[in-house]
Amino acid sequence: MQKSPPITPVILTLNEDPNIGRTLDALRWARRVVIVDSGSSDRTEEIARSYGNVAWYTRAFDCHAAQWSHAVRETMVDTDWVLALDADMVVSPGFVRELEESFLRKSYSGGIVPFRYFTGGRELLGSLYPPDLRVFRPEKIRIDQIGHSQRFSVEGETYCFRSRIFHDDRKPLGRWVKAQLDYALLEHGRMSSDHPVGLKFSLRRLGLLPLIAGIAAYARAGGPLKGYAAVQYAYERLTFESLLALQLLRERAVRLEVSASRIEVKENR
Repeated sequence: MQKSPPITPVILTLNEDPNIGRTLDALRWARRVVIVDSGSSDRTEEIARSYGNVAWYTRAFDCHAAQWSHAVRETMVDTDWVLALDADMVVSPGFVRELEESFLRKSYSGGIVPFRYFTGGRELLGSLYPPDLRVFRPEKIRIDQIGHSQRFSVEGETYCFRSRIFHDDRKPLGRWVKAQLDYALLEHGRMSSDHPVGLKFSLRRLGLLPLIAGIAAYARAGGPLKGYAAVQYAYERLTFESLLALQLLRERAVRLEVSASRIEVKENR
């Protein structure tokens, strides 16, 4: 029997029954796969526990950074490396080969992974999803909460993988929209508290980014070459930015209403 690489895949889940089976099928090579669930009410746990290499944990969700910190540090990970995955990410055989033949032969602090994006099982030419640090030594990782998601970072030399991990979310539309609304609320909280700067955030505050994001996503996805898959991806990006724009516009309306009320009170004195 071939020896398993000294790496533990770690996955966060919440109602991922349309995705988790495909993700775990591609991780049969791993000696142990850690799943930390936030309280799924579908078949996620049933499906996950049917895999003999899965270690199942539950923790109430507060934020991505805290959930990932618990998953990496409090689940008895005993390997040199962690592979941090979302429940809709599928590891390709090429990635595993590169992991064994290139990455593990040097003492890197982490590995940056590019993604091949799918929409409804249909591959796109590209996406707005950037490469991300997803392989790291658990004792060296720093996990920060940035907007609606986490950011992994390490000090030291990092390896840039050539092989991609597949990103293929097949949640039902209603569940997907609910997740996007939750992400938009978190991103809105970040913008309200941190006051980030830059062109992207300026366009968000002006309410212009939904249309720009939709056009950019359509072009990156392959445009006419990818047909309805590219159109769907464009609408997905437009939807998230539209939900965030509505939050910002509502906040602005409340501020204007409060300012008008104060002016009215002063005039009536």
